[in-house]
Amino acid sequence: MSFASPSPDAHPRVRATVPLLEPPGWAVSQRALFDLLDHAWRRFEDAFTGPDGRLTYHDRLTSRDGADDFYEVFFNWPQLYLLGGADDLLPASERHWAGVTAQLTELGMLHGEFERGYDWFHQGESLLLLYFLCMAAPDRWAGRALRFAELYVDPAHGNYDPGRRVITRPHNGSDPGRTGLFDGDVYPWLPQEARTYGFPLEWLPEAQDGPFPLSADPRLGQQMRDRMGVGDTALNLAATGLVLNAWILSGEERYRDWIAEYVGAWRERTRDNGGLIPDNVGPDGVVGSLLGGRWYGGHYGWSWPHGWHSVGHAACVAALAAATATGDDGYLSLVTTSLDTLIGLGKVMPHTEADSSLPSKWTAELGPDRHTPTLHLPFRHNDAGWFDYNPATPPVPVALWHHTAAPADRARLERLREADGVDWRTVRPFRAKEESGHEKAWFAFLAGDDPGYPERILAAAQAQVRHRLRRVERYGGLEVPEADIHVWQQCNPVVTEALVQLTWGGPQVLYNGGLQQARLRYHDAGARRAGLPADVAALVTSVDPGATTVELVNLSPDADRTVIVQAGAFAEHTITGVRYTVCADDGWIGDLYDYGHTEPVVSEAELPCDGPFLTVCLPASTRIRLTLRLGLRTRRPSYRGPFDTASPRQEPTGTAP
Repeated sequence: MSFASPSPDAHPRVRATVPLLEPPGWAVSQRALFDLLDHAWRRFEDAFTGPDGRLTYHDRLTSRDGADDFYEVFFNWPQLYLLGGADDLLPASERHWAGVTAQLTELGMLHGEFERGYDWFHQGESLLLLYFLCMAAPDRWAGRALRFAELYVDPAHGNYDPGRRVITRPHNGSDPGRTGLFDGDVYPWLPQEARTYGFPLEWLPEAQDGPFPLSADPRLGQQMRDRMGVGDTALNLAATGLVLNAWILSGEERYRDWIAEYVGAWRERTRDNGGLIPDNVGPDGVVGSLLGGRWYGGHYGWSWPHGWHSVGHAACVAALAAATATGDDGYLSLVTTSLDTLIGLGKVMPHTEADSSLPSKWTAELGPDRHTPTLHLPFRHNDAGWFDYNPATPPVPVALWHHTAAPADRARLERLREADGVDWRTVRPFRAKEESGHEKAWFAFLAGDDPGYPERILAAAQAQVRHRLRRVERYGGLEVPEADIHVWQQCNPVVTEALVQLTWGGPQVLYNGGLQQARLRYHDAGARRAGLPADVAALVTSVDPGATTVELVNLSPDADRTVIVQAGAFAEHTITGVRYTVCADDGWIGDLYDYGHTEPVVSEAELPCDGPFLTVCLPASTRIRLTLRLGLRTRRPSYRGPFDTASPRQEPTGTAP
């Protein structure tokens, strides 16, 4: 399929004529955040990285864990570039990918630039950086991304069994010799982990009476290798993000077909299990064949260690990938039936009375509301039933609603809001590693209940950045031991959630391997690159397909800007028409000796459209409100922008570009 796009001159064009007299606070705050972020990533780079892009780290890695923690540090840097960050942020992000990849190869974690073999809870986190690089520079990254996808699509690599439609082992990647779940005879439990998450396979005698010393009693380790270290696990569904990325880059139907086949198999298993997604499939293709018939108990599954926190996100990544690639939203049942089951099992309680295994997450997100009775859902299940109750997390239901814009998916969110004892308009300046968590307040804003949200979330983002900069001052330059490698993530001062919500009209990316969702994106026509131009701010106030509304403001007093508005993260939507504000009479300026101005008279005009792009000319000190009619998912997704005419290269250049 051709990736050629029409010249920007061929796109429908509107011109802003409404004067900008009093800049809205959200616009000033948004541009101030861009400026602060430009300072912040440079400060972090100076404090924690070397000239070749690698992190300053001289220790070793003693387990299979850790590769994700190196890549995660930079996951949202190219995302910031795509939003409108500095020109040199993209080459900096590419340099850090190359440096970290060389570093991890030397540490024995990678083969052929890809994870040797680990679970997809962590691999999905690692690959977000790659996905955003592909989105920003498809020509330079396509070959490498397609090569990685082949590790799963081509059965010759040993990761996929097309006959049984299973990924063959929970730890998978570029090294077929990386089998089992860990190296050595004893599972390397730490006492704190055992107290927090309990034991896998707790129904076996080998799991009882723990925790065991790290140097003794290999019985549980052997059972884990035999029962949990082979066959498929629901967490592997996150691999569909890698294959969807390849399909968007190449258009090759074999990638789409693989997604449909693999996700289709899990959809059937979910249906056969009464609507609850199982978490394990034996090498024979049968659910529970290694776990005494149990649909739960697999690696990173319902019983251990995180339950819905990992299973739900992986299932949502896969369901959205299949729906995007095939156009069939029926695949979403893979996650919706499980989600609705959990909601039906919910209990109202203060979080202080819940048995949550994620207390640190909720301490930050709930703040004083951890004492407020609110709806909690069970995240885990074992032989004793459902347990591990946590507040209803919004990323999955918000991602579903954003994709479909369906009344049923919106109604689910409204029901969750009604059952929540916490005011959804609450904004707190926390920053989890997922760089998300403010979806409830964003939804309240889009529902028309909180017009002050944009300024409050931008202020919270400023607080996050400034807090992280102080952490950079405290910890930058320290020699980091293996046990403390998360300090880099805790110091990363790049925050993008607020900008993604306000400018793109989308939720933050699903952190365990999703691809970005957005109603709109932007391109700078003058610089011929992705992102908002300098001085331009954007605010999406509605994501309804019949009335997707965005206001664009040019704060510059003397420079004209031209923005190309794109429908969808991947130009997958069609703009069928636009209604926009105009000020045809400049009488508001007044006469020669007038002391003030009158209120500009603003009306609206309409323009028919039929494509993914709309060019908007913004003279100095002007603003415009666009109300776009969108045909959702009416075009094949592509990373090609309005300036691209060439097809992506199919092979990488050896090292990172």
